[in-house]
Amino acid sequence: MSDKNDEQDRAMNSGLCIAERNWLLSELHGLPDTPPPREVWQRIAAQADAEGLLRSPQRRGRRHWLLGAGLAAAVLLAALRLPTPDATDDRSFPTEPAYAENQADAALAALMVRSQILESNLRALPAKPRVMRMGTAATIDELESRIAVIDRALNEPAPDQGAEQTEQYWRERVRLMDSLLQLRYAQARRSSM
Repeated sequence: MSDKNDEQDRAMNSGLCIAERNWLLSELHGLPDTPPPREVWQRIAAQADAEGLLRSPQRRGRRHWLLGAGLAAAVLLAALRLPTPDATDDRSFPTEPAYAENQADAALAALMVRSQILESNLRALPAKPRVMRMGTAATIDELESRIAVIDRALNEPAPDQGAEQTEQYWRERVRLMDSLLQLRYAQARRSSM
């Protein structure tokens, strides 16, 4: 802005000699300090407001309201993009366990549902990157191997396997699946950066 003012001063002063410039400045400084009429200030304020130079409190309120509405719309769009199971999809999982007669059956059903939800979340993650850290790859392989061993024990139960042992298997499966999901999620975040 000062460069523009300096250019204007140079352009104005280029046609004036030093004596003329000094006379003009002395005459301008000699003018009385009288404020302009109120209408002039109102026109100046209206023009400044129209050009966006003045921010009225009413405009600020509108801007904050628009920012809030935009934020709410972004949250709504993010919520709509979350994967939801289709009601007609046979692979969809319930979000709560079915009614169980006793407490042990209810706990087992809750573990099964939790395991299914974790599996669904794992499937929703992007594919594994082709290049990953050696330690991360080894940890993922170890978790997947341990889950496979538990799955085998659950699908082909031993003759002496009781309800308590089955529940322990499901608890361990949920714990391992949760660890795997957290690791894969961190890996996906790292690879997206």
